[in-house]
Amino acid sequence: MTETLEKAWEQVVALTPDKQDAIGNIILEEIKDDELWDKQFKESQSQLSKIAAKVKSDIKAGKIQQKGFAEL
Repeated sequence: MTETLEKAWEQVVALTPDKQDAIGNIILEEIKDDELWDKQFKESQSQLSKIAAKVKSDIKAGKIQQKGFAEL
């Protein structure tokens, strides 16, 4: 366990059971969201590669114009 997590753990165990449950649910939800993000990112690599290839092709064909924020 990291030093930061140990410090957090020490403070969490001193809280009421309701607050401990609330924090526990937040942590579990964050872990679940992180796992879902990783899964979706891994599964989208072929789509991202196709998009990148299309952009490169459009740049070579002169279909892309570089603009600053003020020009958008």
